[in-house]
Amino acid sequence: VRRFLFCGQEPFVADEYIERLAWRTPGGGSRGGEAFDPKRLLEEFVNHIQELQVMDERIQRKVEKLEQQCQKEAKEFAKKVQELQKSNQVAFQHFQELDEHISYVATKVCHLGDQLEGVNTPRQRAVEAQKLMKYFNEFLDGELKSDVFTNSEKIKEAADIIQKLHLIAQELPFDRFSEVKSKIASKYHDLECQLIQEFTSAQRRGEISRMREVAAVLLHFKGYSHCVDVYIKQCQEGAFLRNDVFEDAAILCQRVNKQVGEIFSNPETVLAKLIQNIFEVKLQGYVKDQLEEHRKSDAEQYLKNLYDLYTRYLYINDEIIMYQISQGYVKDQLEEHRKSDAEQYLKNLYDLYTRYLYINDKIIVVGVLFIQDLKERLRQRTNLPLGPSIDTHGETFLSQEVVVNLLQETKQAFERCHRLSDPSDLPKNAFRIFSMLVEFLCTEHIDYALETGLAGIPSSDSKNANLYFLDVVHQANTIFHLFDKQFNDHLMPLISSSPKLSECLQKKKDIIEQMEVKLDMGIDTLNCMIGQMKHILAAEQKKTDFKPEDENNVLIQYTNACVKVCGYVRKQVEKIRNSMDGKNVDTVLMELGVRFHRLIYEHLQQYSYSCMGGMLAICDVAEYRKCAKDFKIALVLQLFDTLHALCNLLVVAPDNLKQVCSGEQLANLDKNILHSFVQLRVDYRSARLARHFS
Repeated sequence: VRRFLFCGQEPFVADEYIERLAWRTPGGGSRGGEAFDPKRLLEEFVNHIQELQVMDERIQRKVEKLEQQCQKEAKEFAKKVQELQKSNQVAFQHFQELDEHISYVATKVCHLGDQLEGVNTPRQRAVEAQKLMKYFNEFLDGELKSDVFTNSEKIKEAADIIQKLHLIAQELPFDRFSEVKSKIASKYHDLECQLIQEFTSAQRRGEISRMREVAAVLLHFKGYSHCVDVYIKQCQEGAFLRNDVFEDAAILCQRVNKQVGEIFSNPETVLAKLIQNIFEVKLQGYVKDQLEEHRKSDAEQYLKNLYDLYTRYLYINDEIIMYQISQGYVKDQLEEHRKSDAEQYLKNLYDLYTRYLYINDKIIVVGVLFIQDLKERLRQRTNLPLGPSIDTHGETFLSQEVVVNLLQETKQAFERCHRLSDPSDLPKNAFRIFSMLVEFLCTEHIDYALETGLAGIPSSDSKNANLYFLDVVHQANTIFHLFDKQFNDHLMPLISSSPKLSECLQKKKDIIEQMEVKLDMGIDTLNCMIGQMKHILAAEQKKTDFKPEDENNVLIQYTNACVKVCGYVRKQVEKIRNSMDGKNVDTVLMELGVRFHRLIYEHLQQYSYSCMGGMLAICDVAEYRKCAKDFKIALVLQLFDTLHALCNLLVVAPDNLKQVCSGEQLANLDKNILHSFVQLRVDYRSARLARHFS
C-alpha cells in the first residue's frame, strides 16, 4: 500500500489510512450516532485487502515490462556508442593527415617567401640606390627638380633623402666632388634649420604629435642636440615668475616629466639636460646672490638664508629623485657655506640670546631704578618711611616675550642644526646649542629672577608686605615646563643615540637641583606670611572679644580677627597652588599649615576666657579648621581638630573636666598642655575647678 498507492504524495501513515477506511465504512464506529458493526468492518477490510493485492500484481507486471524495455534500449544505445567511437577514430585519422598536409604547404610557402625576399631586398635596394643616384645627379647638375625638394609639405621625406645623401657624400673624394658635397651639406643644413624651426613652432602651438614627428626625423641629424636645447629653452619661458625659484623649478620638472616621454625617444636624457640647465643657470646664480648679499653685512640674515636655501634645496632634490637624476651643483655650493659657517652660526645665536636678555633686563632695571630713585628723593625731602629700596615693586624680572623668543630661536637652531650639520657633528652641535640655552634661559634669566626674588622677600615683621616671590616661582615653573618640553621634543631626537645624551641629562639635572635650592631658600616667604597674620591678629583681636562685659549680649559668631586671618590664609593657599606643582605644593602647604597652627595656638594662650568668650573662641577655631581643610593636608587638619578639642576645656563644666581630658582626641596630650588651657578660664582660681582638674 505504501509503495503503490501513495507514490509521489505525502508520506504514508498506516494508522491514518485505517482510520479513514473505518470512517467511510458504515458501522465502523467512527461516525457519531452509528452502532459499531465488527463483522461489516472486517468484511470491508478483507475486500480492501484483496483489491490491494490485485493492484499490486498489476503494477508488478507493469514494472517488469518497463525493466525489459529499459534493458533492450540500453543494448541499442551501447551499440550506437560503439559505432560513434569508430566514426570518431576515422575522423581523427583524417584530421592528422590534413594537419600534416597543412604543415607541408606552410613549409613550402615560407621557403617561397624567403626566396622572394632574397630577390626583393636587392631589388628594393637597387630601386632606392637608383632614386638616390637620381637625386645625386640633380645636385651634380645644380638644379633640384624633384617634388620632394620643392614641396614644403614633404620635408620629412626630403630630410630622409638628404640625410642619406650626406652620409654618401662623406665617402666621396673631396677633389672630384667638392662642389656637390658642398651643395649637399648646404641642403642638409637648410633642412635641419627648417626642421628645428618647425619643432619650435609646433612647441609654441602646443602640438605634441607634430613635435614628436619632427623630433623623430631630427634624431639622425647632427642638430638633434640643438632641437633639445630649443625645447629646454622654451620650456623655461614664463616658468620663473614668482619669488620662490625652487618651487618654480620643481613645478617645471613635474610638468616636463609628463610631456617629454610623448615627444622624444630618449626622455631621460632630455629631462636630465633640463634639470642640469635649471641648476646651473637658474638656481646656482640665485643661491650665490642670496648668500653673498648678507654674508658680510648681516650675519643673522645670512645664516637664515643659508638654512632656508639648504632646506629648499633638499625639497627640490627629493622632488627630482623620482626621475633618478641628481644634480650636485647647488649642493656643492651650499655644502661649502654650510661647513665653513657652523661656528659663525653658533656665535650669532650666542649674540642673539645676549641681545634678547640685555634689552629685557635694561627695560626692567631702568623702570625699577626710576621708582627707587623717586622714593629715595621723597624720603630725603620729607623723611617719610617709604619702605626699603630693595622692593622690586611687583617686577618678577621674567619676560614671557624673551622666553618665547629664546625658545623659538632655539627650536629653529635645533632644526637648522639637524639640516646643516654633518651626521658626525650633529650631537656635538646640538649639545652646544643646548648649553647656550641653559646659560641664557636658566642661569641668566630664571636663576637671576629667583635671586632677585629672594632678595626682595620682606622681613617677617613687615606690615602689608607683598609676596612677589611666589609670582616669580609661578612664572619660573611655567618657563621650565616649556624648557623641558623643548628638551624632549627637539633635542632628544638629535642626541638619543650618542654619548652626548648622558651629558645633556646631567646638565638638566644640575639645573633642576640648583633651582630647587633657590626655592627652598624661599621658605622665608612663609615667615612673611606668618608675620602678616600676626599683624592682623595684633591689630584686630581685642581682650574683650573673649571676656565680654555683657555675657548675655554677644551677637557675633566669630571675631573680626578670625575673619581677616582666614581670608588672608585662603588667598595665600590659592597663590601657592597656582605657583607650584607636584609634591612641592603639598610640602609648602604642610609647612605653612603647621606654622599657622602654631601661631593660632600661641595666640589663644594670650587671653583669658569667660564662658561666653570660650564659646566664641571655639567658633573661631572651628572657622580656622574650615580654613585648614583648604590645605588638603591630613596633618594640618588633625592639628586643628586637636586644637578645637582643647578649646572645649574653656567652657566645659568643672565636674566634666576629667571626662573631657580622657576623651579620644585629648587622651594622648601632655597634661601640662591640658593644664595650660584650663588655666585660661576666668574661673580657674575657684577651689572647685582647681580641685576637679587636679
